[in-house]
Amino acid sequence: MFKRQTRSMPVLTALVAALVAMTAPVAQATKLRSQNLAQLISDSQSIIAGKVTRVTDGIAESGMPYTEITIQVEDAAKGGVEKDSSYTFRQFGLLKPRNMPNGHMLVATTPEGFPHWSVGERVVAFMYHPASRTGLQTTAGMAQGKLTMASGRLSNEFNNVGLFDGVEVDDSLLSVEERAMLDTEQGAVDAATFMGLVGRAVADGWVESGRMR
Repeated sequence: MFKRQTRSMPVLTALVAALVAMTAPVAQATKLRSQNLAQLISDSQSIIAGKVTRVTDGIAESGMPYTEITIQVEDAAKGGVEKDSSYTFRQFGLLKPRNMPNGHMLVATTPEGFPHWSVGERVVAFMYHPASRTGLQTTAGMAQGKLTMASGRLSNEFNNVGLFDGVEVDDSLLSVEERAMLDTEQGAVDAATFMGLVGRAVADGWVESGRMR
């Protein structure tokens, strides 16, 4: 299924190459730079909402360890992703360490700070651009850019701390509910309010025009 490695060196080389080639700020995986909503929108290639339907891992023929995630898209605010389509991407790292045919243990699991994915969860994902050399992809802002839905509310792995810090929006563009959401310092927020604001911000170019910053 996957090409077997007869020596550990190709795997080590691939790991180094992955960390160098990732265009997302991988070096900050253990010390994330806080990114607010305006920055996540700006940095995203695609913004999708849907249900995680498949999570697997493997080792590419190049020796690159990856986790492959598939999301059944229910809504999309950016990137031209079609509703009811499947969005599949590969993120750096394995789900868990694995024994290699040469007797070595490959411990290249998903690094700290990257988002974690589970089958069945409903998410909003701010997808960063795929790395040019490896094709690997993750969310903008790492774990900050993946929000999980529970009881109609959304929160990222940091309980939304910093998500709205410093975000400024022309007040005339906002509803009462959206103004209140942007004042939230932490905690889950209403999914419909959040996606409504993000959708209008993208469609009307708020970030590009400076109406959201």
